Amino acid sequence: MASVKEKAPVKKRTKGKYSKETYMTWYESMYLMRKFEEKAGQLYGQQKIRGFCHLYIGQEACVAGAVSALTKEDSWITAYRDHAHPLALGTDPKKIMAELYGKETGVSKGKGGSMHMFDKEVNFFGGHGIVGGQIPLGTGIGFAEKYKGTKNLCICYMGDGAVRQGAFHEALNMAMHFKLPVIYVIENNGYAMGTSVSRTSNVTELYKLGEGYDIPAAPVDAMNVENVHEAVAKAAKHVRAGKGPYLLEFRTYRYKGHSMSDPAKYRTKKEVETYKAKDPVEQVRTTILKEGIATQKEIDAIDSKVRDIVAESVKFAEDSKFPDPSEAFMDVYKQENYPFVTG
Repeated sequence: MASVKEKAPVKKRTKGKYSKETYMTWYESMYLMRKFEEKAGQLYGQQKIRGFCHLYIGQEACVAGAVSALTKEDSWITAYRDHAHPLALGTDPKKIMAELYGKETGVSKGKGGSMHMFDKEVNFFGGHGIVGGQIPLGTGIGFAEKYKGTKNLCICYMGDGAVRQGAFHEALNMAMHFKLPVIYVIENNGYAMGTSVSRTSNVTELYKLGEGYDIPAAPVDAMNVENVHEAVAKAAKHVRAGKGPYLLEFRTYRYKGHSMSDPAKYRTKKEVETYKAKDPVEQVRTTILKEGIATQKEIDAIDSKVRDIVAESVKFAEDSKFPDPSEAFMDVYKQENYPFVTG
């Protein structure tokens, strides 16, 4: 699969708002995320994938729209719901599936699993299991880009629960003070694990948290990929102009529980169905067909291609080996600096 990151929208218009290439790229990317995550959930039930596993089903537009608005030189960092980001950036799906299996061919050599994906080839810096732990790191990446004098930025994702961490506020204060090139994205799916936003804060419009640091911020209906693209493009323009960080609140929804061990009984069936009526993948499919951007035959070809990619990923993971136990001592310290570490 070609890297989605290399297919940014062009000015030429078709019957839709953007080019045919853009709509088709969005659809393929989001459909791949959806089918990959559905398969991951199935494999988890079969105990082929173990440990923690957090699926991105329902939130696909949050990534697809951002990828199309940024460049391949920009950096990405997120929390532990992290399978979709590298998929959209062009990481080989086989390596991501192998990582879920804990195999040596995985993108993190089988040592990270579901929560710690990492691929420097596409500037994806994780996958972080500690709530809010990636926020200071994303700020540091932005600091490095400013120090080096580039026009690159870091887009730093977090969940709505992470904004309760002190590190979030420290990072925003520092980023604005030094005018760092960072786009902070709060993926507000309504629940920090099983606790709703309204039960944890008097401020339920989370983008307003940027006001305390004079950071420009905006809410985004992130069930729609066009909205995400436009919001991120606007934020990126601001950041690249040297004006400092930008905060976006992506209002989205996860159709599954917080993790595979969460039955999500804290939500009503009516609530879930309301959001499923705004399914981000179906919105793009509908736009493509309704506007005559592509034919059903072209859509079917993408569907078939994606199913093949997912099937190949599973076979690759199944056929790969588990890491040798000695790998537990590798990639921890640099051997020449710490001669007392063996293995």
